[in-house]
Amino acid sequence: MDDLLREFLTETSENLATLDVELVKLEQNPNDPALLGNIFRLVHTIKGTCGFLGLPRLEHVAHAGENVLGKFRDGELLVTPLAVSLILRSIDTIKMILSYLEQNEKEPEGEDQALIDELNAMAAGQASAPPPSIESKPTAAPIGPVPDEFGFVPVMAGQQPVVTPAAAPAPAVVAAAPKPAETKPVADDHGIKAGASVADQSIRVSVDVLESLMTMVSELVLTRNQLLQILRGQKESTFTSPLQRLSQVTSELQDGVMKTRMQPIGNAWSKLPRIIRDLSLELGKKIDLQMIGAETELDRQVLELIKDPLTHMVRNSADHGIELPADRIKSGKQETGIVLLNAYHEGGHIIIEISDDGRGLAMDKIRAKAIEKNLATESELAAMPEQQIMQFIFKPGFSTAAAVTSVSGRGVGMDVVKTNIEKIGGTIDFRSAVGKGSRFFIKIPLTLAIVSSLIVACKGERFAIPQINVVELVQASANSEHRVESINGTPVLRLRNRLLPLVSMRRALKIGDDEISTDRTYFIVVIQTGQNTFGIIVDHVYDTEEIVVKPVSPILRDIKVFSGNTILGDGGVVMILDVNGLVTHAGDMRGSEMARAASAAHVNRADEKQSLLLFRAGDDSPKAVPLALIARLEKVDCAKIEHSGESCVIQYRGKLMPLVSVRPDIPVMKEGLQSVLVFADRDKHMGLMVEDIIDIVEEKLQVDLSSRRPGYLGTSIIAGHATDVLDAAYFLSQAFQDWFDVETDGTFGEDKLRRILLVDDSPFFRNLLTPLLTVAGYAVTTVENPNEALKLQDEGLDFDAIVSDIEMPGMNGFDFVAALRKGGRWSTLPVVAMSSHATERDVDRGRKAGFTDYVAKFNREGLLESLHQNLDIAKGGRA
Repeated sequence: MDDLLREFLTETSENLATLDVELVKLEQNPNDPALLGNIFRLVHTIKGTCGFLGLPRLEHVAHAGENVLGKFRDGELLVTPLAVSLILRSIDTIKMILSYLEQNEKEPEGEDQALIDELNAMAAGQASAPPPSIESKPTAAPIGPVPDEFGFVPVMAGQQPVVTPAAAPAPAVVAAAPKPAETKPVADDHGIKAGASVADQSIRVSVDVLESLMTMVSELVLTRNQLLQILRGQKESTFTSPLQRLSQVTSELQDGVMKTRMQPIGNAWSKLPRIIRDLSLELGKKIDLQMIGAETELDRQVLELIKDPLTHMVRNSADHGIELPADRIKSGKQETGIVLLNAYHEGGHIIIEISDDGRGLAMDKIRAKAIEKNLATESELAAMPEQQIMQFIFKPGFSTAAAVTSVSGRGVGMDVVKTNIEKIGGTIDFRSAVGKGSRFFIKIPLTLAIVSSLIVACKGERFAIPQINVVELVQASANSEHRVESINGTPVLRLRNRLLPLVSMRRALKIGDDEISTDRTYFIVVIQTGQNTFGIIVDHVYDTEEIVVKPVSPILRDIKVFSGNTILGDGGVVMILDVNGLVTHAGDMRGSEMARAASAAHVNRADEKQSLLLFRAGDDSPKAVPLALIARLEKVDCAKIEHSGESCVIQYRGKLMPLVSVRPDIPVMKEGLQSVLVFADRDKHMGLMVEDIIDIVEEKLQVDLSSRRPGYLGTSIIAGHATDVLDAAYFLSQAFQDWFDVETDGTFGEDKLRRILLVDDSPFFRNLLTPLLTVAGYAVTTVENPNEALKLQDEGLDFDAIVSDIEMPGMNGFDFVAALRKGGRWSTLPVVAMSSHATERDVDRGRKAGFTDYVAKFNREGLLESLHQNLDIAKGGRA
């Protein structure tokens, strides 16, 4: 292909992508002269270049479209939905001609006279009016107002454009265009940005060149790994220094090449405003498309693979999710529905949220379709939680649409979406509420080319697990804190009062005996995929290594447990495990019994053992604090302790950390080493000065509340001695007055053993509250987010009350309690809100959302008093 033609095709494609977005914005902002001017310039550029290259068919269509836009710009015509639709038709025709031109290097045969005549008629002000009817009256042609300083004539009050029935007022499509499109030219699929004004700052590079460069860098990384492997086998070598430098340069080169492949995710969204605009007209709906995080960057290869899944899901939200305006008004909603796209980075992943405020998934239709397609029986569905039933929408051929339309109803879509996302190592999860809408979460890696992986072994063979899926490594044995148990014949790992389902790699890969004994020692890789956490049993764990992902051989493509292969530094070829495929292939760990067992492991009762740290402070009597609250045990040089007013501080990890003494009456040492218990939560650290550490023990925490005094929960018999149990919150509030927002004092009240569900995203606060509630006589179950809590409701667990944080990522406390109050097992439970904000306005908002009470975080006595009162009221109501 001629270089000049290739350049023209590239630039014109960029301009057309921008025009799709800008024209939809113009429809909603017809009085924006800058927007209209930009659109006119883009079409004018296309027309001029067509004439220069001798492309008459393209030139004629572009020229006719330019005439209409010129009339808009000069104020001689009003911007109407009919006019925008006609311009968009001309853009589509130009795209069609360009596609043919790219394939054949010449324009297609034919002519576009009908479209050109319509454009010319509109430019001449001769657009046809709607036929007269009994209810319609002729409308006088508008009189053109005086142009402003931009030469643009706005639509004045009282003027109404004359439209045909096909151009009914367009639904409100407020498309927040990707930020790059607003401030600089939008990059196309090849990462090429338009605009000659920045030509001296950028160059165009073929995608093939970038791919070739990436391949060479990948091979360089492999060679680097092999050299480092050789170096590890030698104690001393003259090559150590240059190889370390080579490794550093290779890493920097790798990062640089990766950046050339990174593109804003907004490039994959550029067509969505047009799609939503057209769908809203076709379906008769009003849709507000909102896009957040369009500047979030990811690898071009990943970007290409998620374009189609994103498009399908947005279309689904518009078709299945958003209701007709009349139906939304009847249900108490705004007539304009919202479809939201949100993208952000999280732990080496890209998280993409697609949500709508529509009707939600129809559970009765899903159940009926599942029975119809023999996916489950009525009795099986009755035993399934709702979240599990919703997963049927990912089955091939599954659709609840009443009829096949041009938009949906063929039963092809969500299964393909799930498959395509999992092919790139991603996961998809969702939550839906009837009448409230649906929220889908797609989690995908930043890049597919070079990834950090954990190398493990099973039956003498090595495998790579992408480190992005690895949470932690655990060695489990019968005598350790972490041990393997069996529930209903299913192996599980007891990990910090949680039960995790286990998958045997030997069984999944069918490479040897997989009999699991609770007496053996196991290496377990804890994996998280979506909202599921489980363990993989392996024989050995090696080091982590950056690997270059190679595609799976065609002969192995049907084996779902592998996502690729790689060459390690020692030259060995290993397979890369697909954790999603591994779990599916194992197929032995899902089910209501397993879910109940895992959920039950959250419960902390007063008669269960807890890990406690024993220490002394100023006297011979031992003192105890829950070990889960301690971040670190430190010994600090007393000479480095500084004073700020009446407080002691020390420089700790680049910040000043307050030091608080358990015994304020004892002077701080001026020399030697001081033992410090470090408490940490988010960006706050506090050091508690103690005399010495005695031991770590596990004991049943039975506290005598009558001996409570400031700074202590009470006294308990621990390790055979009367021991004061520390009230950590008391000392934390001395270090930071705003740690809990309010200072507390008073006495605790006793209560009978009742079941409390504690929902808080902060492990620190969960660990802080659990002993407090346990001491007060409650059986406590803790979860880290509302989604986990709702799963327990679906699984049929019962509680007497719920304590929930407000400020949580994803679903916040207000949305959580609203979901509870709509119906279900927990719809009438007392729900106490906790928040660092407890103004009168906050309390009022909490009560309107459905909370029973609202307590400052952390007015501990207020929390216990609220639980005591509300549980008594609830008990009286049930009596």
